[in-house]
Amino acid sequence: MYEYFDTHAHLQMEDYDEEREELIGKLQAEKIGVITIGVDKKSSFEAVALAEKYENVFATIGYHPQDSQEEFREEDLGELIKHPKVVAVGECGLEFFRLGPNGKEEKKKQIDLFKKQIDFAVKYGKPLVIHCRDAHQEVLEILKEKKVLAGKKLRGVIHFFSGDLDIAKQYLDLDFYLSFGGVLTFTSDYDEVVKFVPLEKILPETDAPFVAPIPYRGQRNSPLYIKEVVKRIAEIKQIDLEEVRKGLVQNAKAVFPLINK
Repeated sequence: MYEYFDTHAHLQMEDYDEEREELIGKLQAEKIGVITIGVDKKSSFEAVALAEKYENVFATIGYHPQDSQEEFREEDLGELIKHPKVVAVGECGLEFFRLGPNGKEEKKKQIDLFKKQIDFAVKYGKPLVIHCRDAHQEVLEILKEKKVLAGKKLRGVIHFFSGDLDIAKQYLDLDFYLSFGGVLTFTSDYDEVVKFVPLEKILPETDAPFVAPIPYRGQRNSPLYIKEVVKRIAEIKQIDLEEVRKGLVQNAKAVFPLINK
């Protein structure tokens, strides 16, 4: 059904208010599926509303470590988690790049929020979409600790992977997937990682409206540009584009089984 699948975008953001329906229509015409990501309570409800309206749109629900200033309460998302088009919990995780003056306290708060969402995902059998910036060691420590109790129930994807080869190997050992976006088209910083990671453990994303790939760099990003990300992954791995395209769609279905239903 899908020729491409953008596993991480933010279609509910106001950047798309004037042409959201037109854009999603184009995505449908080009057989592109998309997961629109919740970052707080409001955007999670908006993501689900979009997923209900459009066949090729799916949703995640969760609290971003910094974009959301809310406390996690299961009752706030308790009904959404059961929705047939909610494919994951997140975008959750740790963001230590832009800590404020009370950095130690903020780290503690983020870790607590992250752990609660991990438990929430495991309880309802959902994968995680994890945001991590300047905090890979802390995220890995938490995931390893939780993995002991949760086993295979703890699974998901590291969104917009930004670590080195050693970090990548540790996530793979935990059976997590790594996701890459448009940054691959204008820097070679992650080429070594992309070459190393098996195609079967890679997901493509745009993170639209952010970080548009070449040749659209500097413009507002779009899930339509997922083709450029897939093309670049194929080039880096030196694998036939059609094989990569098909493989990445299958990966999305493997991580997010509700896409198949």
